[in-house]
Amino acid sequence: MANLPILGFVAYSGTGKTTLLLKIIPLLKEKGLRIGMIKHSHHRKFDIDHPGKDSYRLRQAGAEQMLVASRKRWALMIETGEEMDEPNLQNLLSHFEQEKLDLILVEGFKHEQFPKIEVHRPSLGKPLFVQPDPTIIAIASDVSPLENTHLPILDMNQPEKIVTFIENWLQTS
Repeated sequence: MANLPILGFVAYSGTGKTTLLLKIIPLLKEKGLRIGMIKHSHHRKFDIDHPGKDSYRLRQAGAEQMLVASRKRWALMIETGEEMDEPNLQNLLSHFEQEKLDLILVEGFKHEQFPKIEVHRPSLGKPLFVQPDPTIIAIASDVSPLENTHLPILDMNQPEKIVTFIENWLQTS
């Protein structure tokens, strides 16, 4: 497995992680970076296909592994048959074709040990994760400065500056 940089975005639900990533990913792509993405879901069951679609119906009929493929993409859904512990990030990373990527972004997995940017909105009244988590390398916030942190504060309303931070981080990782 390649030694590919992994950078996470963590926050309380409803803080805007996905919205921020939707702005950052196209900017990273414009810079020529090939991006992989892992998103943690707190929902026990979720579907990437939808009721009525053949792949959904075949999986519901009992297919334990369902691969859907076209000329542009393929997706593999694996039914575990039982509820498992939270997914393991290292195991998930092993499914990527890492030689075809420059960076893997991760949304969630806040308890795993890898570099992360915390997305924080003080107006939501939630505390920072940063205190108990030494793997957080910066904070993206809609307020600056923030008290009780020595970490870089990135303006979440200026995704171009967050991309510059990521580029600089990639050069030093």
